[in-house]
Amino acid sequence: MAAAGDVGVEDAAGASVPPHERGATRIEDRVVAKIASQAAREALLGAPGTDAAHAAVVVRGAAARIRVGVELGFPSDIGAQCRVVRHAVAERVKALAGFEVPEVSVEVERLHSTRHGGPRQGRVR
Repeated sequence: MAAAGDVGVEDAAGASVPPHERGATRIEDRVVAKIASQAAREALLGAPGTDAAHAAVVVRGAAARIRVGVELGFPSDIGAQCRVVRHAVAERVKALAGFEVPEVSVEVERLHSTRHGGPRQGRVR
């Protein structure tokens, strides 16, 4: 009889493979960063004046600390948008990569006026 952790894991000869001999899956930091930035973009989807987001990640063991940079529309509830981004990033990284996310730091890098039709290039006089 196979143990609960051994169910369905067999080698080429059909013998059960113990967990310590199965190997490990490593998810690169840059993959987790892509997951985080996509989750941040999706969390801000539909918010006026929002632009692309990018992320930096440090993975230690089973935990990922994430920093997300975003551009937001203004005037808006910036605190609420940051909370939504933090929650979405933490949930998505846990669901797709299996990491605990004890910290998501959201940095608002730029604000765009939503009154003038979105982001503008250069200086406004």
